[in-house]
Amino acid sequence: QVQLVESGGDLVQAGVSLRLSCGVSGRTFSDYRMGWFRQVAGKEREFVAGITASGTIRYYADSVKGRFTISRDNAKNTVYLQMNSLKTEDTAVYYCAARVRTGGLGSRNQADFDYWGQGTQVTVSS
Repeated sequence: QVQLVESGGDLVQAGVSLRLSCGVSGRTFSDYRMGWFRQVAGKEREFVAGITASGTIRYYADSVKGRFTISRDNAKNTVYLQMNSLKTEDTAVYYCAARVRTGGLGSRNQADFDYWGQGTQVTVSS
């Protein structure tokens, strides 16, 4: 069983930075592809960023490209989401997700991921 725990969500003002963390249990974290998604109440969960197992390939939703950076530390079983220049429209619950199956390079769909965290709230005020 793989467990994911997000942290770092907060209430911040527009323009500032925030870093989310996601700790992952499991002996083979370095084999997992990881992703961040977000969801606003009443809307579908949307893809934010993804990273391959080695960390060499990162990819982003157009809405966050150039502002957000996904990274991972395989020694610490942790994936991060650095969010800069936050906007009010970034307000959402942020979830990290793990894909333990092989394949799925560039996965952006919820169904492509196997395990999910409980989410952390990010609220950006104007």
